Amino acid sequence: MNLTSENTAIVLDSTSDYPDAPARFPNMRFVPLYVRFGDDSYRDYLELGPTEFYERLRVSPVTPATAQPTPQDFVSTYEELAGYERIYSLHVTAKLSGTFQSAELAAQEIGGDKVRVIDTKTASLAIAMLSHAIQRRLARGTTDEEIDALVGRFYAYSNVLFTVETLEFLQRGGRIGKAQAIAGGLLNLRPVLSVDDGVVIPVARVRGRQKALAEFERRFSEATTDGPGLRIAIAHANAEEWVGTLSELAWRVRPKAEIEFTSTLGAVVGTHVGPGAVGFFWFQDES
Repeated sequence: MNLTSENTAIVLDSTSDYPDAPARFPNMRFVPLYVRFGDDSYRDYLELGPTEFYERLRVSPVTPATAQPTPQDFVSTYEELAGYERIYSLHVTAKLSGTFQSAELAAQEIGGDKVRVIDTKTASLAIAMLSHAIQRRLARGTTDEEIDALVGRFYAYSNVLFTVETLEFLQRGGRIGKAQAIAGGLLNLRPVLSVDDGVVIPVARVRGRQKALAEFERRFSEATTDGPGLRIAIAHANAEEWVGTLSELAWRVRPKAEIEFTSTLGAVVGTHVGPGAVGFFWFQDES
């Protein structure tokens, strides 16, 4: 089967931090997760945007919680795409969220092999970058086998480094252990973290922003080569000053790289990393 953007759709969840996808590409859809402040529940991005979220987080006595989309949320989206022959549904790592499971249940309800659900083993703009890589191939015509190979390449050649102002938010959400959070706070260290096979892992602990940037540069340089296939994304949690700094770093180290996305992290991802966090993503694609 020859897959094109006319017969193949892409579905993202809101942890991709790419709410503009449907406006940019008619074959893309965006399914929101939920954010709750006490009894008030909001659909990520659609009912609670990043600006409003960080303002509310600053003053709220209630710690927000997040929830995955329901299987019915995905069924409704898949049914909306009835005119497409194939749907690729790309989701946040199953080790951090039940979103992938909800999408799989929905795909089973749709039946057949029309919907292919992919655990991206990552989060945020890395998912958006994979959606663009698939879209580039759909634009020239591709196959399920080529997309399967692309996903394998994505697992091997994509990465994210991120740093947070405090480990408190990751610890609250169960994404790291309490001991790690306490140790980081006591020593006044800024952690540099990554996502490895779907799990958040610490890769370094440094003192101060400049040393965090130096760690980003060292790891980015070691993991990549300069070329037109190298794509970069930068996301921040109400810390826009990082965008220019990381853009300069990227272009200095890899002048031929393309900065594909810059974005503010939405409410769901922001709930888990906290204000001041910044993520630096890359994918060394072949095209």
